[in-house]
Amino acid sequence: MSKIKYKFNTKSLTYEKDTIPFRKRVWQALSYLATGLVFATITILIAYKYLDSPKEKQLQREINELTLQYEILNNRMSEVTEVLDDIQERDNNVYRTIFEAEPIPASIRKAGFGGVDRYKALQGFNNSDLMVETTKGLDRISKQLYIQSKSFDEVAKLVKSKAKLLSSIPAIQPISNEDLRHQPGGFGWRTHPIYKTPEFHPGMDFAAPEGTEIYSTGDGTVARADDMAQGYGNHVVIDHGYGYTTLYGHMTKFVVRVGQQVKRGQLIGYVGSTGLSTAPHVHYEVRKNTEAVNPINFYYNDLTPEQYQKLIELSAQSSQSFD
Repeated sequence: MSKIKYKFNTKSLTYEKDTIPFRKRVWQALSYLATGLVFATITILIAYKYLDSPKEKQLQREINELTLQYEILNNRMSEVTEVLDDIQERDNNVYRTIFEAEPIPASIRKAGFGGVDRYKALQGFNNSDLMVETTKGLDRISKQLYIQSKSFDEVAKLVKSKAKLLSSIPAIQPISNEDLRHQPGGFGWRTHPIYKTPEFHPGMDFAAPEGTEIYSTGDGTVARADDMAQGYGNHVVIDHGYGYTTLYGHMTKFVVRVGQQVKRGQLIGYVGSTGLSTAPHVHYEVRKNTEAVNPINFYYNDLTPEQYQKLIELSAQSSQSFD
């Protein structure tokens, strides 16, 4: 119940009831309301600026957690990058070297992505730098993994090709000679046994009794098997692929035909003295891209290091060939 207010009238010397006009009451109410609104607005602004709502607090916690996870993800990507760098190093310097493939340049492995707007959608946020760096890191790793995958595909093909290459390259002596009882005549300049003139001898001669078995020294295809080449008598030429061919001369007979596929160690004929020859032996040549190379470099499959060294010494002692 509101109190009734009185005021003293000095003219009539009496107390009269104090009445406030309606208009004044309205203005007072409006002033109170305006003052309240001003203080409320200031309070709300202060609270909005400096105090977080429960929802904002929850969102901030989520942002902090996501930021932490981004940082953890970046650390893990750094570890993955180190492992990938090690794989790339081994790929270039071990795997690709073994299989005679050119290493992949770092400029290709580490090449970036084109386009200035690639990460534009990630700009403008409080943690834009973190998100952009993380995305860039994933892009780099993805590209390097793709290149490495393609490299391993190539290496896998080289492995299969290398296995065939290793079985095709001449790697044994043309006759059984593990104990080196068949002394070889060496490669290079020798005295011709008939003409007694110095001539280049493009192969090695293995003296052996007539009828001694002669073997293919690597996998390949018989390219020739005849007696039509001057001086070689009955002879066989095998094409091993990869630029390698071998020739076996002065056979008493051969047991293969042109076009036949042969394996390393397979019988192809027998020692004889046909053609231009002074005694039973097999004349053996190895050619790489049509150039004669010293066959002694290709006996690594059936000799120990000691036997190989002895064979080198024996072949060097010979000053005259058998053909």
